[in-house]
Amino acid sequence: MKRIILGFVAALFITSTLSSCGYNSMVKLDENVKTKWNQVETQYQRRSDLIPNLVSTVKGAAKFEQSTLTAVVEARSKASQIKVNPDDLSEENIQKFQAAQGQIGQALSRLMVLTENYPELKATQQFSDLSVQLEGTENRIAVARKDFNEAVQEYNTKVRSFPNNLTAGMFGFKQKAGFKADAGAENAPKVEF
Repeated sequence: MKRIILGFVAALFITSTLSSCGYNSMVKLDENVKTKWNQVETQYQRRSDLIPNLVSTVKGAAKFEQSTLTAVVEARSKASQIKVNPDDLSEENIQKFQAAQGQIGQALSRLMVLTENYPELKATQQFSDLSVQLEGTENRIAVARKDFNEAVQEYNTKVRSFPNNLTAGMFGFKQKAGFKADAGAENAPKVEF
């Protein structure tokens, strides 16, 4: 009986020690980062799912530059092959993911610029609806990335702060990487008519 009581007291002591040293809060923040990452992936997937419909609409409504449509389809294909495990959110993995998604963004931008030459395409309801959905998705992606970066910042602050950094080191909690601005984002886009 004394062993059971002693074991129970030891278990309570270990649990309260781990709670007070930040372990549980690190787990909670780590899970929050993973959830926010899943939201980022969900929004990028939504964009990826819209692309075939957009390409089909453009193909059907205009005699278009095939190279632009091909570039959009290829960029989507490459980007969908890059998956990042939420347990390995290293700077290198985030950069690979971001680069692939950036290629889709560039291809879509070229596609949208070229559609300006086709007023009958812009006038179709389907194209208009898809454009609005794509714009909304791009906004959702921006919000999801912001939320993810905030979750990473909160997690990294916890993991690096004393005495939590001691607990983090003992239990393998490592800093995570967030999104950075795309290369060239500091330059304003050139608009020509």
